[in-house]
Amino acid sequence: MKSFFLTDTGRVRDHNEDSVTILKNANNEYLLAVADGMGGHKAGEVASSMAINHITSKFNSLESLGSKEKAINWIREEVAEINNSIFSYTALHEESKGMGTTFVIALYTKDYLLFGNVGDSSGFVIKNSKLYKVTKDHTLVNLLVASGELTEEEAQNHPKKNILMRALGANNPAEVDIFDVVDEEIEGIFLCSDGLTSMLNQTQIEKVLDGSGSLEEKVTRLIRKSNVRGGTDNISIACLMYNDEEGEL
Repeated sequence: MKSFFLTDTGRVRDHNEDSVTILKNANNEYLLAVADGMGGHKAGEVASSMAINHITSKFNSLESLGSKEKAINWIREEVAEINNSIFSYTALHEESKGMGTTFVIALYTKDYLLFGNVGDSSGFVIKNSKLYKVTKDHTLVNLLVASGELTEEEAQNHPKKNILMRALGANNPAEVDIFDVVDEEIEGIFLCSDGLTSMLNQTQIEKVLDGSGSLEEKVTRLIRKSNVRGGTDNISIACLMYNDEEGEL
């Protein structure tokens, strides 16, 4: 297993409201997570940090994720706790009102692969050097596509494509989608904030991932390319590649 994560402010924003992590426990179970915060006065930075710090603390306190059913319940419970924490924080800090964060998580064990998602940060699997999106964005345009009011092509350039319908700190109770991925041909897991996918399309990301260099070099290259194309948002990536070599996290 080889893994690497990186976050970058981009070229337009003056601070980074994304948070990202990859964790591994003694049972070689992995957690990957990306959170993309929102809200004025750096409140988005607080919200995304709260999400990642919480999930880090809870994962590190576990000996094992246990069965698939336990892991699914664990995602739901921890997402609810993060959501409640953000609401509690905003109740005490008037200046942070309206803050929230997206949250995408992947749990990998020898027995299962799970994704959880709130908002529009993306979770993919890598198979045959191609990206396959697992998560579904909780955006207004996605709702309009699902209802037949917009085509996929129209959604790409819609002026309201960034309007979120779900985020932690915005909806109570929190609604998290869980995806159970069963596929023996998966080569890796790739999570990112929309700062990447708004600058590079899937084919462009695949080309870099399938190119030469170490995983660190490829992830760094993706962020550099996003910045060359404008870097209009913070950019975060977490990637885990399966292979036969036993690499350090």
